[in-house]
Amino acid sequence: MYPTFAGKAVVSKTHRVAHFIHLAALRAKRRYRVQRRHFHFYKSKGMQALLRNAVAAPLSWRRRHWIIAGLLLALTTSVGIFLPRGANATHDPAAEALTTLSLDVPPLPAQFAGASNLPPQTDDRDWQVVAVRSGQTVGEIFGAQGVSGNQLQHLLDDPANGNALRHIRPGQEFAFAHSQSALTALRFERDDRTRVEVTFDATGLHQNTLDRNLEHRIQVAHGVIESSLFDAGNQAGMDDGMVLKLANALGYDIDFAQDLRLGDSFTVIYESVYRDGEFLHDGDIIAATFINGGKRFSAFRYTDAHGDTAFYSSDGRPLRKSFLRTPVEFTRISSLFTAGRMHPILGTMRAHRGVDYAAPTGTPIHAAGDGKVTFRGWQNGYGNFVVIQHNGHVSTAYGHMSRFAALHIGERVRQGETIGYVGMTGLATGPHLHYEFRIDGTHRDPLTVTLPKPEPLPAIELARFQRETAPQLAKLKTLEATRLALAKK
Repeated sequence: MYPTFAGKAVVSKTHRVAHFIHLAALRAKRRYRVQRRHFHFYKSKGMQALLRNAVAAPLSWRRRHWIIAGLLLALTTSVGIFLPRGANATHDPAAEALTTLSLDVPPLPAQFAGASNLPPQTDDRDWQVVAVRSGQTVGEIFGAQGVSGNQLQHLLDDPANGNALRHIRPGQEFAFAHSQSALTALRFERDDRTRVEVTFDATGLHQNTLDRNLEHRIQVAHGVIESSLFDAGNQAGMDDGMVLKLANALGYDIDFAQDLRLGDSFTVIYESVYRDGEFLHDGDIIAATFINGGKRFSAFRYTDAHGDTAFYSSDGRPLRKSFLRTPVEFTRISSLFTAGRMHPILGTMRAHRGVDYAAPTGTPIHAAGDGKVTFRGWQNGYGNFVVIQHNGHVSTAYGHMSRFAALHIGERVRQGETIGYVGMTGLATGPHLHYEFRIDGTHRDPLTVTLPKPEPLPAIELARFQRETAPQLAKLKTLEATRLALAKK
């Protein structure tokens, strides 16, 4: 209500302005409600027309428009002037004071408690890496880098360094650091897990070891024989070393030089070893299957309760047979077991009571089984000749050797042990091994003789074997089924 005087309202200028502002706000609110209700209309046509009219119309404000604009400008200016002061009124200078607390540093984790276990720190030394070449010795390599004989002997006196320094191999690496042409440090890998770093100063040499992080990753490979086992393995991503491990694991059941057929296939689960995230080398075969001529063979790596590791078939029988089917890595069979053949030198018909395996001179010859050497020497026709007695019934014989290994009559040998080397001594036209298999003194064909099966694991050990190999067996079957399904598409 406005104040009255003599029946008439007395309206001050300020009240009139406030009244206008109030009316303008009500109109704006009503326009907003209408526009919101008819939003789609304004958006499509009405609003576009309104905008065109606003742009085309001349700028003409009424008196009340100027009054409202002035009041809004005054209000904005007042807020800008007084609001910071009000904000400052709430500021407490005491809040700027800082409080410092003394906190204990948490201890290092247990795995980093020792200095030798600390992770490698940044090393700004300029290391020169030297790779061992064929024929080099550790003394030659170290001497060229400034390591004295006494210093090298000091390192060799540490028994833990023996294999790494005394048995170096081509490709092995050593690193050396120099300062002003003087040797300050060297490092080498003692084994897969241990790096040795040696520093040199006025007081002598100081040796420190660093544990390296090893990681075993599981790999799977599948191959089909199209030309050779090595070619199929390489196509599957396996190197030649891993292919040889596969052949050795199943070599008791499959003659990879003679029994392979086109279309044979294999599936292998094996380990790859990584050090500090980088590939180091292939590990061991965990499990494998091989389809040879339609027959399925399997091999599972297993360590028994006594700590002995070997390969076993899926039913728990050791794959290591009592005898090797072939005691030499050969290129071809040059002569089979037969009751009569024309002798290549004598020119007469006579029985050939063994199998001849052609191989380069110097190829190692292995004992076919555990036994005792009963003959080592020269025998007419056979040249350098060795006979091993394995038990009361079975013996094996090896002829035409170029030379013998370091063994003597009466000495016991283990299956796979080198007993001599391929040659062509005696009556031979080329380097090969003449191999005989005898039962109670009667010659039998080494390629067809029935070899006794080894006994399976004992019941308790067999149950443990089956528990441990069940996941690998299931994985192999799944992989084989997947490959078979893909091959049929």
